[in-house]
Amino acid sequence: MAPEVQTAHTEAPAVPAQEATPALPPCRSLPLSHVDVVLRILLFVASLVAVVGMFTSKQTKNIYVVQYKIQVLKSAKFQNSPAFIYLVVALSVSGLYSIITTLASISIIMKPQYSTKFIIQFAIWDVIMLGIVASATGTAGGVAYIGMKGNNHVQWSKICNIYDKYCLHTGVSILFSLIASIILILLIAISVVSLYKKIPK
Repeated sequence: MAPEVQTAHTEAPAVPAQEATPALPPCRSLPLSHVDVVLRILLFVASLVAVVGMFTSKQTKNIYVVQYKIQVLKSAKFQNSPAFIYLVVALSVSGLYSIITTLASISIIMKPQYSTKFIIQFAIWDVIMLGIVASATGTAGGVAYIGMKGNNHVQWSKICNIYDKYCLHTGVSILFSLIASIILILLIAISVVSLYKKIPK
């Protein structure tokens, strides 16, 4: 009989077990419905600040009239410009609209089964409100630019070198009106994305 051959079995060196790395907690983004509520509150704040800024823009100064060589006490206020009146009305409507839609958006969070119907309404009315606020902002901005720079071609004199406080307040009002327009654009985008997510894949 052939002699038995013994084979040596060498054990592989033990590999130290790697320590399990703790899993990072998932990054939770804010739901779109909550972002919608926050933006609508910001829309109200921007509209309110713009309206208050326009209402407090009144300034009275002594103006020297060259033709008569006398000083006349004259006031500058937003009621003197139809463009500024339009801006105040538009922002007042925007502020009221933001309150109503904020409450409606909160109701969506409470009762999500009605979300699709509300989101469609939001998308439509947000577009309408954006048209109103953006047009009022552009109109008031054009008048404010003439007041700040004037127009030599048609002999329109600038007034912001005289009514500095008045121009500062109207400028702040137009700035916040522009912010309100941007917020409305974001709200429309959120409504579109929310509706897209509801399309069955």
